[in-house]
Amino acid sequence: MNFLKSQNILITGGTGTFGQEITNYLLKNVNIKKLVIFSRDENKQFEMSKRLISKKKVRFFIGDVRDEARLMTALRDIDYVIHAAAMKHVPASEYNPGECIKTNVDGSQSVVAAAIERKVKKVIALSTDKACNPINLYGATKLCAEKIFINANQYTNFTKFSVVRYGNVIGSRGSVIPYFQNLLEQKKILPLTSKEMTRFFIPIQDALTFVLSSLFRSKGGEIFIPKMHSIKMLDLINLLNPKAKIKVTGIRPGEKLHESLFSIDESRSINQDKNSFIIYSENLKFAKKYGLKLRKEYAYISSDKNSLNKKKISIFLKRYLSEKK
Repeated sequence: MNFLKSQNILITGGTGTFGQEITNYLLKNVNIKKLVIFSRDENKQFEMSKRLISKKKVRFFIGDVRDEARLMTALRDIDYVIHAAAMKHVPASEYNPGECIKTNVDGSQSVVAAAIERKVKKVIALSTDKACNPINLYGATKLCAEKIFINANQYTNFTKFSVVRYGNVIGSRGSVIPYFQNLLEQKKILPLTSKEMTRFFIPIQDALTFVLSSLFRSKGGEIFIPKMHSIKMLDLINLLNPKAKIKVTGIRPGEKLHESLFSIDESRSINQDKNSFIIYSENLKFAKKYGLKLRKEYAYISSDKNSLNKKKISIFLKRYLSEKK
């Protein structure tokens, strides 16, 4: 990650799980000049500051991505932006649609406008598999955000905007694995939407290195998607505790049985390499595209045919638990 050497970086939503992990990674592995943590919760910033491996190059900045003027101040002299701020809880978004739109859509537009004005070199925004064929408000707002960032490249010849889209980050705040572990410790019944439900998962270390590598190679206008493992939730529970008691609750409002990382329609604009898929916007011209064109059109879905078997899930869990230590 030498491209970030002596550079100024800002992370929106920097006090979240991803923000904290990538902050410590950068402080440990890259000789950056300055790292700005932009978020709206002063208590989380205070708690995060106590856990940092070094505070020398870190600046905490209270602000909301909805506030473009505040972003303008924060982005002064910034070279790279990682946009991780979002309202991401599906039920909360369904019941508070206006707030979700303000943060995920209006906030994205504010980041774009401020980054262009401050002549930031590159911006990479974090998205979700729920943005693919969305059926809930959270997914719909993240799809809107993707469109905002990708098409922002048409309004500037300097700042480059790209997106990373992936599934569930293992161990992140609100992630199902620590949630299940907590219930198991309390000897409570585990709620399960459906015994057939599957989800895409990625370890936090893989997520942050993928984001940084995508930031490095981005030319502006790409949606980068890692090649991810999917897991059947019932298999996950059985491996956490084979004797766990389960209650099938049924699908909640806005919830899918299986998630998709890209659709059949999107696959027409996708190239792939060893570790990733790259969606190219048809509105933008690319001098050079990464990887090879897909041989056929298909949707990348977390259904059984793509799921890990129990042995591989066990290996996956052991890695997560070792990283947690």
